Amino acid sequence: MTRLFDQWIALRWPLLTIGILLTAGAMYLGQGLKFDRSIENMFAPDDPLIESFERFNRIFGGNEVVLGVYEDDQFFTPAGMDRVEKVRAEIESLDGVREVLSLDRPMIREFVLNPDSEAGPKIKHLFAGYTHNEDGNIVALPIQLTPKRDTDVSRVELIEKLRAIFSELPNGMITGEPVMVVDGFRYVEEDGNRLGWATSLLLACVILMVFRSVRWVVIAIVVVQVTLQWTHAALAISGLQLSMVSSMLTAIVTVIGVATVVHYILRFRQYRDEGQQPKVALASASGYLLAPVFWACATDAVGFSALLITNVGPVHDFGIMMAVGAILVLPAVLIFLPGMVLIGCPWDVDPAKPWGDEKLGRGLSHTVDGIVRRPILISVCILFAFAVSAWGAARLQVESDFTKNFRESTPIVQAYSYVEDRMGGAGVWDVAIPAPEGINWAYVQEVRQLEERLRSEVPELSKVLSLADVIDATLPSAIKNQSFAFMKNASIGVGMKSLNKQMPETMKSLYAPDPANPEEYWFRIMLLSKERQDAQTKTEAIAKVREIVAEYCAQKERPAEELPAAEPIVSGFFVLLTHLIDSLVRDQWRSFALAICGIGVTMTLAFRSLKLALLALVPNVLPILMVTGAFGLFGYKINMGAAMIAAVSMGLGVDASIHYIYGFQRSIQAGSAPAAALVEVQQSVGKAVIFATMALIAGFSVLCVSDFVPTIYFGVLVGLTMLGALAGNLVILPLLIKLFVLGRSSR
Repeated sequence: MTRLFDQWIALRWPLLTIGILLTAGAMYLGQGLKFDRSIENMFAPDDPLIESFERFNRIFGGNEVVLGVYEDDQFFTPAGMDRVEKVRAEIESLDGVREVLSLDRPMIREFVLNPDSEAGPKIKHLFAGYTHNEDGNIVALPIQLTPKRDTDVSRVELIEKLRAIFSELPNGMITGEPVMVVDGFRYVEEDGNRLGWATSLLLACVILMVFRSVRWVVIAIVVVQVTLQWTHAALAISGLQLSMVSSMLTAIVTVIGVATVVHYILRFRQYRDEGQQPKVALASASGYLLAPVFWACATDAVGFSALLITNVGPVHDFGIMMAVGAILVLPAVLIFLPGMVLIGCPWDVDPAKPWGDEKLGRGLSHTVDGIVRRPILISVCILFAFAVSAWGAARLQVESDFTKNFRESTPIVQAYSYVEDRMGGAGVWDVAIPAPEGINWAYVQEVRQLEERLRSEVPELSKVLSLADVIDATLPSAIKNQSFAFMKNASIGVGMKSLNKQMPETMKSLYAPDPANPEEYWFRIMLLSKERQDAQTKTEAIAKVREIVAEYCAQKERPAEELPAAEPIVSGFFVLLTHLIDSLVRDQWRSFALAICGIGVTMTLAFRSLKLALLALVPNVLPILMVTGAFGLFGYKINMGAAMIAAVSMGLGVDASIHYIYGFQRSIQAGSAPAAALVEVQQSVGKAVIFATMALIAGFSVLCVSDFVPTIYFGVLVGLTMLGALAGNLVILPLLIKLFVLGRSSR
């Protein structure tokens, strides 16, 4: 083995050259890595929500709506309508915009501007909350977007153009689920870049302060950044894409890479203090650390691979990404470490002794002494913490208000607050019900009865609107009062032709046949409700709407041949975003359990001991339960940043456990008494874990400046979990070794 590491040292320059070339190639290939910005892909393909969403889009050509608003005290005047027409024309000229629903259309404009019109007041009241507010001094333009498959313009580019248009208008702003999704992905992408470099700089500062060596600072940064570049290249080649959950990839690679380098720093310094030359000390450190580093990377990869059982595409792919990143840390270390440690040697080759090193060593020894003296008391405290955490975890709630994913100061939150305070609601969703071929007065009346029931029984709905309301408002009373259905139906036909001529795309989105079944016609009812509501209120409202619509379809007395027999549809981005976190966490506990099993098997192979593997699991599982339990106890809700923390956190502390137990086994093999071996490993591995945790918590603090709240949550939870893992590996693990390996009588 010694000869092998001597050869490794001798090949340091060819290895360094190969590493640089590989990294340059990886940076080039990594440019092809794409970002999946689709919120629909955050659900399993067979999820009923997605099936309904796709069926609705197929029938009506999409249901993405951006709501643009601006202030105009003269809205219901010819001048105000002219301004609306100008803004609408500018918006509809954009590629990616299907059509804008507005009151400036000639037919509708004639009604609302004519003080003698019977239909004018009805139309104003009908569209209040959708195209304007009740006071008539805020203009709202619902903008229907072209389906992504039918346009080459990205949603990011289109949203920026729309935002630019409304920024030129008095107090203009845009809202809507597509805007939130675009902003969310943009912030996630920014966070990924920020985490990649700002974190490395903060890590560098901590490592420099502790070990006072520029060389080892550079080594830590290079290992992390090279691993990330290689991972990105591997993902690009495989065709995988980054997603809203992928910003965690940088965090995980950073944890593994920095922890590995810190172990090398302390072990290398130990051998240098014993008088070994740099080449020999590096070979000795590698001989000592190769096995635990290998098993740590392998264990991380196995644990992350548990995410492959999930049915959500981005989460499934993220498991692959993290497994690849964990595995690539080891080759990055083996290729770059010898050349970077020995280049320019002996300048700055030796990391300095950390400040307070002796006090820290004594403190760690006292920790072991306290554990040996009071194992029962400590065990009771741990069991109590576990029980409280389990109780708190059972009280967890999910966050369904997607605006809570952004800081209050961001434009999207300010826009939603303004619209929902002044207009009633900005959460857009839809109902689609079977319809006959050709709308008639009897069907209009049935639909309006359904709408009245929705309004009265679902108070969370701020607006219920459909083509039936427009027909009822514009049909003259003289015709409505006719006893002959023929006159009413003929008038409806004329009116629909006129609307279809002025707003063809809007008409297609309100009443259309199913392209997959052309004989089936569907009718759309548009719903508005507040986005800024709690999960229970939203889910109850959605369930109630489904119940009412299902009862309506079941009670139809029309002949079966007149209406399609398909199930009604309740869908929209409002529905998807309400259930998004549920979709992400649905398989998380199952994958967490599988990760525990996989990690347990891997550590059994590493330690050749099932007992030690089981002991190593406990201090890593408990911190995760404590963090999630704290969320439940203090009433915090699970968002995207917290949804996957259980699945990914196993890799944050298990590495330290592997190094700890490997060190303990090595000391025993070297002839140390069991109690002395425990003290020795507590000092050597304990110091490395403490310094690595300090550096990583400092590095992840950069996430707290994000505008995307899940990123902040993730940064905080990573820090808390790592602190918990630190306590677990320095208190719980030695306690378990004391109780189940050394025996209670040992000293």
